[in-house]
Amino acid sequence: MTPVLTAVRSGLARGGIELRQTFTTAQDLWTYFFPTAILLVVMFFTRDVSVPGTSFSLGSRTLPSAIGMGVAFGGLVNVAQQLIVEREDGTLLRAKAVPNGMLGYLIGKIVLISGITVVSTTLQLVPGLFLVDGLTVTSLTSWLTLAWVLALGLVATMPIGAIIGSLFDNPRNMGLIMLPIMGLVASSGIFYPITNFPAWLQGVAQVFPIYWLGLGMRSALLPENLSAVEIGQSWRHLETLGVLGIWAVVGLVVAPVVLRRMARRESGSSVAARREKALQRVA
Repeated sequence: MTPVLTAVRSGLARGGIELRQTFTTAQDLWTYFFPTAILLVVMFFTRDVSVPGTSFSLGSRTLPSAIGMGVAFGGLVNVAQQLIVEREDGTLLRAKAVPNGMLGYLIGKIVLISGITVVSTTLQLVPGLFLVDGLTVTSLTSWLTLAWVLALGLVATMPIGAIIGSLFDNPRNMGLIMLPIMGLVASSGIFYPITNFPAWLQGVAQVFPIYWLGLGMRSALLPENLSAVEIGQSWRHLETLGVLGIWAVVGLVVAPVVLRRMARRESGSSVAARREKALQRVA
């Protein structure tokens, strides 16, 4: 067995172990269920509010948009957070010390984040089907669209999340990551049709993957006539594929370079220095 294949198998096993651990940890489970509960409550109370210009429920429109937002958060925020935390506690340094350890480490994170995202999507979608009406989940096309948007969304966002995580070495700096991402969520039409926003804001939102993930999920789960409230009165599948594909290519090209440089800078002294700073903050 080649060293690379050994690292791949090790990464897959590592990801499976971390998935089991996170799904048996009360604190982690709370972070999955609490946001989902809040979302479902919002959808329930907005089920009788109509999307402007239609008689369709705003709560029903929010569900697929929020699922797309969740995929973006999984790829961008969760990956970055994992890297930042595990740089501080020395996990990344230990992975670096093993032959092909970084490859196994990254494969493990891909398995972990992908698994968490799929479970989170299921936790939102299944109860939502019983709380809101009008979702188109009975056709094969809907499920295929949901699958390719989910898969491409993870490929487009996880490398970017890794790049972001490599730029920070302190978990307390997560606020610097969350603030701009929350700004993008607010401007990406997740909770309200983007066509009601100023044209310049619509243009900014369309540069980033959060808007396209929301649009792609809406195209999978909402009736065809709801595309009338979207930009161009269309689900724009080709544009969704193109923009997410560009982000995926850029991320897959840049992320390995950035991660290699980050790994080269990791040393026992740098980990010890970060630990000392963390202890001083606690004290």
